[in-house]
Amino acid sequence: MAQRFFDLADDVYIPHRWHLDTPIDGSGQRVHDWDFKRGTPVHVEGRLRIPVEIAGRPLDFTEAGIRIPVVHVKVASMLAERAPSDVQLIPADIEGQPDQYLVLVVTRLIRCIDEEASEVSFWKPEHGVPEKVGQYMGVDRLRIDKTKVGDAKVFRPEGWEVALIISDEIKAALEQMGATGTRFEEV
Repeated sequence: MAQRFFDLADDVYIPHRWHLDTPIDGSGQRVHDWDFKRGTPVHVEGRLRIPVEIAGRPLDFTEAGIRIPVVHVKVASMLAERAPSDVQLIPADIEGQPDQYLVLVVTRLIRCIDEEASEVSFWKPEHGVPEKVGQYMGVDRLRIDKTKVGDAKVFRPEGWEVALIISDEIKAALEQMGATGTRFEEV
């Protein structure tokens, strides 16, 4: 059977759930959320602190700020075991939360978007942003070329780094442990 892959996202439709704000580094500065989605390891000053924007039910997988993945230690342990070369896990303290959480940084970036099967749009000169011309402006119904993925189990697609892609093995492990907060869409 062919390998399957899924876009992993925060299930924002869970009732009474918490919402986390952008992490703050050891010097008291908000982190640049884009740094956490580049597909490369991240260096942070001191220990991260994550404010709770809206109090509610803690989740095992949450996106803080603008799509910065935050995972419970049980999810982090599974990822470290099954995909050690694909992830960086940065300890973080969440206000009022005694459990251990970590920021998940995906360290693999793969050029794999199947532009024929996906619905893609590109920045054009008439959009007035010359540095972005030729780059993806939007990717709907994301599909990937699985032949380009190799042995990756967790990665971001080059050019559309907002997507966090996981293998069916990682999806099954998350489901088996009953990880809360996850939403999957096959790509």
